[in-house]
Amino acid sequence: MIQCKDCEFCEMGPDGQVSLKCNPFGNIKEPDCLLKWQLLRLDLMTRAYMATIAEYKRIAPLQEKLYRHMSREVDEADEADKWKQSDDEDADQDEDKGDEEPGTPPLDDRL
Repeated sequence: MIQCKDCEFCEMGPDGQVSLKCNPFGNIKEPDCLLKWQLLRLDLMTRAYMATIAEYKRIAPLQEKLYRHMSREVDEADEADKWKQSDDEDADQDEDKGDEEPGTPPLDDRL
């Protein structure tokens, strides 16, 4: 088996970082090269995920602050519009009282 350090598609960085320039669909020399390439990609994905998590942790306090502020704004807007809802509810109740059966004649108090 060819070692990666001996392969023409491998570049070793000064800090020991390995960079494979091989293409898994075209120029892999041995079956084990594909496994190594997959491991490096998995490592890259894991590092990217960890960086994303670190960024989320960094902005979490800001998100919490924004959430509280927006909740307060929505509550204040609901409170300001409360007068509209109470008038609308009163009008709905008045309309419900007038919804008697249409074919029934009104009651006669003279009897």
